[in-house]
Amino acid sequence: MTTTQNPSSSAQADHQRFGDSPESVRETDHYQQEYIEDFADRWDRLIDWDARAEAEGDFFIKILREHGARSVLDVATGTGFHSVRLLKEGFDVVSADGSPNMLARAFRNARARDQLLRTAQADWRFLNRDIHEEFDAVICLGNSFTHLFKEKDRRKSLAEYYAVLKHNGILILDHRNYDRLLEGGSAVRQGKGNVYCGQDVEVGPEHVDEGLARFRYAFGDGSTYHLNMFPLRYGYVRRLMQEVGFQKITSFGDYQRGLENPDFYVHVAEKEYRFDDNSVSD
Repeated sequence: MTTTQNPSSSAQADHQRFGDSPESVRETDHYQQEYIEDFADRWDRLIDWDARAEAEGDFFIKILREHGARSVLDVATGTGFHSVRLLKEGFDVVSADGSPNMLARAFRNARARDQLLRTAQADWRFLNRDIHEEFDAVICLGNSFTHLFKEKDRRKSLAEYYAVLKHNGILILDHRNYDRLLEGGSAVRQGKGNVYCGQDVEVGPEHVDEGLARFRYAFGDGSTYHLNMFPLRYGYVRRLMQEVGFQKITSFGDYQRGLENPDFYVHVAEKEYRFDDNSVSD
């Protein structure tokens, strides 16, 4: 699935350092050059905090409380939406991200909402080098895990999440329904979707193959940005979680159980080992 870039999008792609062949950029470390300051400053227009809060309801809060979680490591803080929301609900949150631009924006967003973030810049592959606590839960939301292009990076990051969790901790991780995109379907089933709720930005794939999903973000002010991501298949993510050591994996589509062909998947992976439980996932 490809479309032709217009001159303004090509110029912006160069600003993000994609070079002359943007579809060949398939490296985990490139995300640092994608989340430039200008893009980070516009990210909240893509999210729309109020609309996203309404779409999510208390989904994540309910899951965390059902598992008795109090301490949460938000490893993909972005501009701070989930960190701030969990702080307001009384959770003890540490907010980590690999992008200093995103962390700076998140800190300012939190202060504007009378919250103070505990932030840490951290690479997921070496998470325990920079994070020296254990947590009841790790959350990796906003389609962020798709920035890892190599399987060894995905396995290493999941292992780092696993290691930073307490013995009965949980990992909550989401990603787009890339199965649908890879099979020629649309990025969003209908309307704006329930994760990227902004009304001032158009989001869509410019190129999709088994190793790359390149998305274009066109804002109302004429600015255009891109992200290169790895298209994670539903079954593949669940298998990796199981192979890393998570004991039970429960998956949701658009915050519901059993919804077919959703826009987003959310996986809740439990670390706790149960001797009387013969099933590793459901």
